[in-house]
Amino acid sequence: MSEIELFPGHVSRLGLGSIPHADIAEYSGLQLLRRVVAGDYPAPSIAARMNFALVEVEEGRAVFRGLPGERHLNPLGGVHGGWAATVMDSALGCCVHTLLGIGEAFSTAEMKINYTRPITPQTGIVTCEGKVVHKGRTMAVSEARLVDGQGRLLAFGTETCAIFPMSRLQR
Repeated sequence: MSEIELFPGHVSRLGLGSIPHADIAEYSGLQLLRRVVAGDYPAPSIAARMNFALVEVEEGRAVFRGLPGERHLNPLGGVHGGWAATVMDSALGCCVHTLLGIGEAFSTAEMKINYTRPITPQTGIVTCEGKVVHKGRTMAVSEARLVDGQGRLLAFGTETCAIFPMSRLQR
């Protein structure tokens, strides 16, 4: 595996990949994501394509940073809403992941986003913080805010995640 820069100042020293399924059976969600932040796993390939990364985690909270660029533009020259949605889906899901037990997995069931300000390549590095609102046995609800470097709100949203045993993950 070779080192890859996800965006300026953030490098994945193990390249691209995913968390081994065997580790999901050994570590809690928070332990796994702390290992992601520490660089003990390669970055997911979506992070390189979309120029963002998980930078902080704690129980019920996940923070991503990213840099929108020219390759994320829509036909009108703004950053495509799907870019922001991808960053937000990651924060919304990972904050839920921090509360999962050993052997548990999750999947997005529903997501709602409100965009409040245009995002352009000149926006610079953005931060998205996701927090869990409610976690039950089989579902969780989270909320997130995407802001620019000056703290201006770019988008906010909520997500519902289904929680299930890791054995239901398909390969």
